[in-house]
Amino acid sequence: MKIPSNLVRDIKNYYCDKLCSIYDKDESNAMILMLFEFYFNINRVKMALEPKLRLSESEILKIHFAVKDLLKHKPVQYVIGETEFCDLRFKVNENVLIPRPETSEMVKEIYNEQCTINNLTFSTSNSQFSILDIGTGSGCIAITLAKKLPNAQVFALDISEKALEVAKENAINNNVNITFIQDDILSLKNSIETKFDIIVSNPPYVRNMEKSGMCDNVLSWEPHNALFVSDDDPLIFYRKILEFAKEHLNENGEVWLEINEFLGKEMFSLCKELDFYDVKLLKDFRGRDRFIRSGEHKSF
Repeated sequence: MKIPSNLVRDIKNYYCDKLCSIYDKDESNAMILMLFEFYFNINRVKMALEPKLRLSESEILKIHFAVKDLLKHKPVQYVIGETEFCDLRFKVNENVLIPRPETSEMVKEIYNEQCTINNLTFSTSNSQFSILDIGTGSGCIAITLAKKLPNAQVFALDISEKALEVAKENAINNNVNITFIQDDILSLKNSIETKFDIIVSNPPYVRNMEKSGMCDNVLSWEPHNALFVSDDDPLIFYRKILEFAKEHLNENGEVWLEINEFLGKEMFSLCKELDFYDVKLLKDFRGRDRFIRSGEHKSF
């Protein structure tokens, strides 16, 4: 089967049909539209207004090879090399997780709460405070908070040198200053003297037993060390983060954690066990237990 013509609408329909062999029609259509917009700045409206719009042979090849990758279950964000998160653009590749909508919810909650607490807009605030993002990956959390809260001093930690390379590039592209730290939260080698007003993390939390329910585009392409934990100790990262927060959280500081939806009660109990107070288990837009917000640790 050959492409009927070099008309954009024919090319779109042809490759959409190809993708329908492994994706549903809506998802296939959405991915093809992303490719056209990314490569040629052609969106759905332009296609409708210019029905005789055509591509050259070299332009068609770009779509061809992109679809070839998509048919290998490579995520479209990795194919084009970027994604959107909280209205910002982020470079992504196989060294970092693709930011999820749930994570953007947590970032928005942090921002909204800080605005409520301070009863002002941060662009005009003289107050300074510090934020640490643990397991930063692409840097989407740290960079977005730095952008929205320009008076914050933001730090971002990750074990992966390659992930930090991506995050540093994203910080430059989004014009924010971040202090990056390469280290392992499970066994810190560097001494971190700073205390923080907010410690935030979206650490690995998917149990190995849950792999069978995941799609090939995740299992085959996204970094497993950023996703999975053992079935025997699924809260290992949270325990270490909370223990770290005991020593590094300022008075009236907060810990924000994205969590496994199936382990909400266990996470709530862990926070209480480690003497954190004002612990709140929050749901995401799908109604699933997804976030923990906790006040500072209290020693008695």
